[in-house]
Order: sequence, then C-alpha cells, then structure tokens
Amino acid sequence: MICSVQALLFDMDGTLVDSTAVVERAWRRFARRHDLDFAEIMASAHGRRSSETIRQHLPDEADIAGETARIDEEELADLDGILAVHGAADLLARLPADRWALVTSASLELATRRMAAAGLDLPPTVVTAEDVSLGKPDPQGYLLGARRLGVAPSQTLVFEDADAGLLAGLAAGASVVAVGGNAGAAAEGLVRVKDFREVQVTVRQDGLEISVPGWPTRHGS
Repeated sequence: MICSVQALLFDMDGTLVDSTAVVERAWRRFARRHDLDFAEIMASAHGRRSSETIRQHLPDEADIAGETARIDEEELADLDGILAVHGAADLLARLPADRWALVTSASLELATRRMAAAGLDLPPTVVTAEDVSLGKPDPQGYLLGARRLGVAPSQTLVFEDADAGLLAGLAAGASVVAVGGNAGAAAEGLVRVKDFREVQVTVRQDGLEISVPGWPTRHGS
C-alpha cells in the first residue's frame, strides 16, 4: 500500500550501506584489546555511536575519548567490502535532494567515506554523531533531520536496520520501516523490507508517495 510523507530519513550502516565486515573487524580488535566478549559487544554496538558502546563495556575506563578515536581511525582506514544495499542507489537517485536526509551514528568524515565507497552521494542534509548530544535510541538525530528539512517528524518515514535506530525513529514520531534482517524486538509490528528493491517512490508536488509491501492500510496524509 501507500505511505504519503513529506520526506525520508535514512540510517547509513546496515540500511543504505553494507559495512558489516568493517564494523565487526574494528570491534573484534577492541574486544581482544580489553579481553571482552565480542558477541556481547556486537549485541549492543549496532546502530549506536562508538563512544556510547565503549562507555557501556568499559565503564571504569578513563580514556573513553582515546578509545573512541582509535575505533574511528580504524574504521576510517578500512573500506574493504563496503557496498551499497541493493536498490539504495536507484531509490536515492529518484528523490529530490531536499526531500531526504542521512541520519547516522557515524562521524561526518566516516559517513562521507563510506557513502563514497558504496557509490552513494551524500545529501545536502546530513545528521552525524557530532550533531547530537545523545545518540540512538534517543530521537535527537531524527528530530534534527526533520527540522533541517523543514518538515514535521510525523511527516517523515524512517528507514532503519538496528533496534536502536528503530526506537529512535519511533520516539521521534516518524513512520518507520525495518530494513534487512538485523533488527530484533524493536521491529515487532513494523513493516520489514529485505532491501530497497522492495520500495517504490512517487514524487508528488505536495510530497512523496512510498509503496512498501506489507502495509495493510494507507499511511500518512
């Protein structure tokens, strides 16, 4: 069915860009450095800012900033295996530049490099880790993305892959679609798509009409 909104808000890692291998390599090294369980780290790291994941697993570590910088440097230097999620490039190419934003837990530098490595252009409106005081699942990022686009959060559709981001989108008051198969409990009751080949967009003078399989009724206005 059809969802009528004013703008689309996209997460990056796991949503527009497949960066799983890079992310896992960086956090595996972190786990080895601190003798931590890699699986436990990944269960909490997905979709969140690096600093918040580090603080969770090293609550007594004085140098959170130093560890964050090291993770960021490792991720910036590693672009091997970065790919666009299927259908992402075609979908973004159909969107007016003022009708979508990137809302990511990555830094601006990392977002710029990963989007370029995936062959995707950054939109004029980008919200990164530097722009918010609290990362996902706090809704700050999505609220800021909507504000910068000049639309109400309730008139946006969020595409996300991780529980933290799904919760952030919902808390912002947006409609939310779960992308891929990574999401857990937060995706219950939400429409899911495997990738963007399942998403169709029609640009109207008064907004966007998005067709996604699984919506039982018309959404939006």
